[in-house]
Amino acid sequence: MAISQAVCNVFKQELLKGNHDFDGGATYYIALYTSSATLGATTTAYASGNEVTNSSGSAYTAGGKALTSPTVTGGASATTAFVDFADISWTSASFTANGALIYRQDGGGPTNDAVVVLAFGGDFTASNGTFTVQFPTAGGGSEIIRLG
Repeated sequence: MAISQAVCNVFKQELLKGNHDFDGGATYYIALYTSSATLGATTTAYASGNEVTNSSGSAYTAGGKALTSPTVTGGASATTAFVDFADISWTSASFTANGALIYRQDGGGPTNDAVVVLAFGGDFTASNGTFTVQFPTAGGGSEIIRLG
């Protein structure tokens, strides 16, 4: 079992069908997973199997959290376009995560379609602390969702 960083194949298909709108037409979520999960380019949709559970408290709920402040950057003269989100945190968290899945929750198109898998490169644990997924700086060349 492994989590491999990837833009999901289903996202590429659905993008060409016009089923993604990062400028407000859809809501995107991020769900956290343990090292027992198998996620990668062939992941098609959100599923709760091997999703993080709290070792104490209730900071994490199944399905993860909605991503906020989606910003699409690029334009007619740009050779690269990308999407950025605000960093997201779980406070008073007690769990271990090895990776994440960004997926589309609603907005008139397919629901729960996988967008991108994030591999953290190892287990990260919060023990009654704050667990934060920090997105790279937009325009820095390492954006999570990038076309160019």
